[in-house]
Amino acid sequence: MSAEGPVEQTSQDRGSSPREQQDRDPALDRVPTDLFIGGRWVPAASGERFDVQDPATGRVLASVADAGPEDGMRALEAAAQAQAELAASSPRQRADWLNAAYQAVMDRADELALVMTLEMGKPLAEAKGEVTYAAEFLRHFAGEALRIEGGYQRSPAGDGRFLLLRQPVGPSLLITPWNFPMAMGTRKIAPAIAAGCTSVIKPAHQTPLSMLALVDVLAEVGVPAGAVNAVTTTHAGAVMEPMIRSGLARKLSFTGSTKVGKVLLEQAAERVMRTSMELGGNAPFIVFEDADLDDAVAGAMAAKMRNMGEACTAANRIYVQESVAEAFGQRLAEAMSRRRMGPGTEEGVTVGPLIDEAALDKVRELVQDAVERGAQVLTGGEAPGGDGWFYPPTVLTGVSPEARMGSEEIFGPVAPLTPFTTEAEVVGLANDTPFGLVSYVYTRDLDRALRMAEALESGMVGLNQGVVSNPAAPFGGIKESGLGREGGAVGIEEFLELKYVGIAGPRSAQEG
Repeated sequence: MSAEGPVEQTSQDRGSSPREQQDRDPALDRVPTDLFIGGRWVPAASGERFDVQDPATGRVLASVADAGPEDGMRALEAAAQAQAELAASSPRQRADWLNAAYQAVMDRADELALVMTLEMGKPLAEAKGEVTYAAEFLRHFAGEALRIEGGYQRSPAGDGRFLLLRQPVGPSLLITPWNFPMAMGTRKIAPAIAAGCTSVIKPAHQTPLSMLALVDVLAEVGVPAGAVNAVTTTHAGAVMEPMIRSGLARKLSFTGSTKVGKVLLEQAAERVMRTSMELGGNAPFIVFEDADLDDAVAGAMAAKMRNMGEACTAANRIYVQESVAEAFGQRLAEAMSRRRMGPGTEEGVTVGPLIDEAALDKVRELVQDAVERGAQVLTGGEAPGGDGWFYPPTVLTGVSPEARMGSEEIFGPVAPLTPFTTEAEVVGLANDTPFGLVSYVYTRDLDRALRMAEALESGMVGLNQGVVSNPAAPFGGIKESGLGREGGAVGIEEFLELKYVGIAGPRSAQEG
């Protein structure tokens, strides 16, 4: 919505020429490709654009406005101007916007899933699962908007009263990654709106279309002009730094690499900004000899192969107790080899391409390094060549602790297996990392499960399950995996400030 009324919903206003419309897949026809600032779709000030490619074929899907620093500041100024109005809106109104957005996303789930598959590569069924997951954050935080609490109490001495208020932090900068291009957006935008915070969101340049489609949905359901703004850019550092240092933004939420997160934290420190960071992971997946091996293999497939392994929660180091290591490796290799690789739009495909050539090169290098250090390939291990950035599901056994993939995120469909002997040994191996996002444990021994859950240094633990993400649960890590939590009842707290008001005690009836 603009200040004057709805934005005209034409392809020209959304940033694509008639020629581009003819070349685009029909699923992309409704997706805007300009910047969204103050309720309007506008081109970058420079007029520059960049191409979005299909990772399965390398073909260009669309060209998108390439924002510069001037555009970023315009978006932030629009957010700052809209802040008072959004903060003054009622919790019920904010909940209604989010519920309407939830329904709109669900109504367009097939279309949005296809857009995601085209720009990111994940199979259609998985993309639709992400759209549903993304929508659930909208519905969850619609409920949380109605549960923002304060407090009132008598002072300990009895001579005063304490009034506690929770108020919006203010204009927020939201930076999302390419691997979950819609869900990582709703996980940030939904609590911001629920709390009454305006925002500027910057999606990854590899996958901007899903975010632009989501922002368009929010505009269509009536979220006020300036409440949510979107800038797409290939100059992320140059665009974000002035906004962070400006003093207009009061909150920074980032999902991405630890390296970039540290840079952003340094910049945010200048203005003492509120920050939440969901950074890199190096998840251990631990299988004890008493585990149900079929369940453990299914869990490993879920933890490893979700999103082709391109997830911060992916099982990066798989430790299997020696007595069952061979049997587990064979079963996992069989399960991995049954996966069909190809473009995510093709029926029956369960493994799509990696996001780009650089990602493919890194996976190749990590596998080669492990093999050179003595690992054996049980299945996969060689990229097929041809169009797209594909790497087959791969299982390596006997991976040395010194292999690079023991300390670097693989971000690909490669499962490295390392045997262990004792519980104490595997706890030491699992915790020997600067990261601490999530850990997975498979065992039927309840005492061991509880010991492991307490001993593992991570913000989340999956006990006999390979997926921990849930909109109703707090997501986040410790150590160099991040700060703060997203989702759950605590997710909205990241966008709220606590204010204490001291009140003089009431006069007695006689004084009155």
